[in-house]
Amino acid sequence: MTLTTVVGSSGSGKTTFLNDVYKSNKCIYIRQYHLIRPYMTVTKIPNFDPTKLPFWDIYVREETADGIKVGGTMAGEFTAGLSGGQRKLLLFELICQRTQGQSELLIALDEPFAGVTDDFVPHLVERLNELRKKHNIILVTNDHVQTLTELADNTITVSAVDRTKVQVNDLEGVDRQRSIFALSIGDEFNHTSSSDDLKFFLDVEIFSNQALIGIFIFSLFSFGCLTMAYWDSDTDQTALVVVAGNIIAYFCINPYLLALVEWRNAMEEEAEALLHSSKSMNRVLKTSLTVFLVFIISWAEFGIINAVINGLDDIKFWVAMFFDSASLTFPFICLGIYTKLDFASVQILGSLPFLLMIFFSTTFSPGAGLAGVKVLRYLFSRFYFWCMLPDVGDDMEGCPASDINMLYLILSALLGLFMFLFYELIAAIRSKSKNLEHVQLRESMQDQEFHQLQVTLYGEKALRKFNHLGSSVHSKMSDKTGSERIEEA
Repeated sequence: MTLTTVVGSSGSGKTTFLNDVYKSNKCIYIRQYHLIRPYMTVTKIPNFDPTKLPFWDIYVREETADGIKVGGTMAGEFTAGLSGGQRKLLLFELICQRTQGQSELLIALDEPFAGVTDDFVPHLVERLNELRKKHNIILVTNDHVQTLTELADNTITVSAVDRTKVQVNDLEGVDRQRSIFALSIGDEFNHTSSSDDLKFFLDVEIFSNQALIGIFIFSLFSFGCLTMAYWDSDTDQTALVVVAGNIIAYFCINPYLLALVEWRNAMEEEAEALLHSSKSMNRVLKTSLTVFLVFIISWAEFGIINAVINGLDDIKFWVAMFFDSASLTFPFICLGIYTKLDFASVQILGSLPFLLMIFFSTTFSPGAGLAGVKVLRYLFSRFYFWCMLPDVGDDMEGCPASDINMLYLILSALLGLFMFLFYELIAAIRSKSKNLEHVQLRESMQDQEFHQLQVTLYGEKALRKFNHLGSSVHSKMSDKTGSERIEEA
């Protein structure tokens, strides 16, 4: 197995090069500033022995090891725990332990020594040598260049002058994309899912996540204020009381929804470093937890509203409150968990249903508005909810019959979800087309020059041992070389 270093001046594109290798191969990847959820307890990471960390004996002697968090900042909240360098060592040790039972993997490391003090460098070098016995490693470095150069089998030099070419050892002017394809070789890591992953999620996201406590405290305070302020309200104030309850329910869950973007980014980068086995499973579990919170808050809203005003105790009003809340929160869930959008984009797009509901549902201005604009009220579940309210529905224009009103309410509440699923379908088709272009480009580069480049990087013997996914990259060239040898013989 080989160790390849990527070097170059600042801004030359070393990290971008490594990112492209990762995208091409989906290899194991530790980023320079790798995200991990800071409220995670180190000893609760499944199938991980923290005593192998070179600094862990300090916490053992202090008898604090069982409570040490990963540490860091997420969604503006700081959690005390490991330092940045310690987190880097944790990730490094994690992949060392995870990959012991497999071989012929590709491991990408971006600045593995960054943030790590000199006294831990020998430990990292020892781990690198252990990894390279069974796996291929490609890393970017600006620190301890001499140490890594002595360890490296290959050196790839990137330049800001010509980003289309790289130098591979002594070979100058190598096509950048060709070198990325040549490096992108190795088996896929075999994830083994177990009940430990579910236990880990429950521990991290429910038992260790202070955000849930924050939601509980804020909800208790807000609904308590609503109870005191609106106690013994007259039935002609129904709409006002319900609006107050809706607003409180929305803002009780809103901070949690806004934190979904950073949660998604951290969770995905954790998967790159093999911290857990499935991004899909974590997305589903997080979605279920978030919807459950909306469910619980809607029950609290229903209970408090009925405590301060009469006439809304029928279960249909809770159903209406839940789906009304869902229409405003599901966009945050879809965009925050299932897309690559940044925080600002999710905040803007996720808030649009709330903003548009105020303007176009006509619940704040019954009967008013331009004729062409008023028709938009049928897109909002809030309109159908208002049609159900005693002494309020009569003022609403164009309410459907009561026997189908609830159906329209539910369908309109899920309209954003349907639109998102349609968008995901289109995105999946485009992604498939893009992947096909990527495969075609890769196949077009499978010539003798490509094969020789792989031999330079990995050696002829190693190439014959590889059994990576999509093995057409090297197997075709190996077969071609073999046939040429037969003809020569």
